[in-house]
Amino acid sequence: MRKATLSRTTKETAISLSLALDGTGQASIDTGCGFLDHMLTLLAAHGRFDLAVSCKGDTQVDDHHTVEDIGIALGEAFAQALGEKRGICRYGSFILPMDEALLLVAADLSGRGMLCCDLAIPTQKVGTFDTELVKEFLLAFTRKAELTLHVKQLAGENSHHIIEGCFKALARALRAAAALDPQAAGEIPSTKGVL
Repeated sequence: MRKATLSRTTKETAISLSLALDGTGQASIDTGCGFLDHMLTLLAAHGRFDLAVSCKGDTQVDDHHTVEDIGIALGEAFAQALGEKRGICRYGSFILPMDEALLLVAADLSGRGMLCCDLAIPTQKVGTFDTELVKEFLLAFTRKAELTLHVKQLAGENSHHIIEGCFKALARALRAAAALDPQAAGEIPSTKGVL
């Protein structure tokens, strides 16, 4: 079973997280940040991952530590659940329309953390959420999951649509990359023999 459960506690956040890659999209999310709850619920649903996240963070300061630390924890869980990555497809990409917004996300479960993020979110906030935290989440997740991730906004004017499209496209790209390839069962998808 490709699952991971972990806890991460710092002076800024206390996180409990469980992830099952081969799930049905069930989500139980309570981060203390409503917009992030919404995005993680979408990530689980469109990735078909079962995801439970609980976080007590210093949101009286702002949401930065909560968002970044959840990205770290989710990345760690993703890497643990993948294990040696035997039999996975490795690559996944998706172009997702979200009303006027169009997002492209491409992922390589390469073992190398790299984020190339080209988002032009027009507002500084969606509700109380600082939109600059989208990149902070993606960067933390990418580093700890050890994947190469390209995020490119092809169109979009509404900040909520752009971010939501990003998370849905991310979910679909990760779902494709982490999927088991029936033609390569048990194989490491690299000529190096390790990822």
